[in-house]
Amino acid sequence: MLQPWTRQFLELSLSYRALRFGEFTLKSGRISPYFFNAGLFADGQGIDGLARCYAQALVASGLAFDQLFGPAYKGIPLSAAVAMALYQDFGINVPFIYNRKEAKDHGEGGQLVGPPLTGRVVIIDDVVSAGTSVAESCQWIREAGATPTGVLIALDRQERGQDQRSAVQSITDQGLTVVSVAKLADLVAWLGENDNGALAAVEAYRRAYGVGDTDTNPK
Repeated sequence: MLQPWTRQFLELSLSYRALRFGEFTLKSGRISPYFFNAGLFADGQGIDGLARCYAQALVASGLAFDQLFGPAYKGIPLSAAVAMALYQDFGINVPFIYNRKEAKDHGEGGQLVGPPLTGRVVIIDDVVSAGTSVAESCQWIREAGATPTGVLIALDRQERGQDQRSAVQSITDQGLTVVSVAKLADLVAWLGENDNGALAAVEAYRRAYGVGDTDTNPK
């Protein structure tokens, strides 16, 4: 059964064309029948709805956290919006920190913006592909003396990489919990209820490149 926030996220993504169906060439060279672009939640209503889905998934996961970290660039507005949603919907007031791509040599200086990193930190991003931004974020967090505990993403593609693991599996193998608002399995289930002609292609792609449901979201 789809969680309410998962269903809301998929419906919202479709309405903003952040989720599209067709033929899309991925960085891996694969031709995917669907594509997700969180950058299209580019107005107040869209980012508010998206952030509330993130916040619901994070709270429901039971993952303990003290701060949010948003890697540049998409993680920056996401971390700010999720912090607001956590406060507005759950009364959880949590700091958020993000990084600059280049160090600032004037003013406060440095590459991190926000309060000092401390305690248990959840990294927030849209999707995980190669895991590069997660590795860089973990380095920032650990160098500050804090502890990366998890990664919160919108969509887990549940797709095999070169080593037969998905990007999410490679992160969980490093001891981090991954919480996703939706997974490919959820997308397939949702299309089964609301088939727009894309279900057969998505199912075929899943059979060719998918991994099993790794149950990365904690109970």
